[in-house]
Amino acid sequence: MLDVSFLSEIDLFKQLPDSCLDTLEKDSNVLECSAGHLFFQPEETGRVLFVLEKGAVRIFRTIGDRKITLRVLAPPAIFGVLGCFGRGKYYSSAEAVEASRVRMISRDSIEALLECAPQLTYKLLDLVSERYLYILRKMEMFARKGLIPRLATLLLEHADNDVVAGMTHKELADRLGLHRESITATLGELRRAGIIKIERRTIRILQRERLERATQE
Repeated sequence: MLDVSFLSEIDLFKQLPDSCLDTLEKDSNVLECSAGHLFFQPEETGRVLFVLEKGAVRIFRTIGDRKITLRVLAPPAIFGVLGCFGRGKYYSSAEAVEASRVRMISRDSIEALLECAPQLTYKLLDLVSERYLYILRKMEMFARKGLIPRLATLLLEHADNDVVAGMTHKELADRLGLHRESITATLGELRRAGIIKIERRTIRILQRERLERATQE
């Protein structure tokens, strides 16, 4: 059975009557996948809206041999919206970054939902606009910032009590769309400056204020 209560907590589906949410049940399927599972790539035809229920999914673009991370989604989250509308084409890639559970809702089911609740169209337009603006700002940040500010920002975003745990140099590089060697060299600069301490799969922030200042350089 479709977890209607879960869907009702997602902004897109909030305040919809149960009768409308029930229309999603027929074509809804759950996928349990492992890290690295690829949901879609640019130019693929889409017939599915994805709802992340558990785990994490990365949205990225590939430029040459680099992966530029646009967003890392945590549940509850929706992705693959553009694949359900208009030309039905995806313009980015999406992959699981850890074991995840994703609900797949067919395009036909979404179209039936729009007939049941036409006001949902405005929410979808808002969602697409918000994602588009986010990508523009992300690209602007990449163009504006040097490597140290970008890495400093990433470390601060993922720090828990000034500890970034479980992320390898390669994973940091993938998040920023860079080569691992560049990340290793930059982490070395921050370590020699006494701002961070590097341990096995752990980075400790020793001087948070200096790292915060580095994001503005």
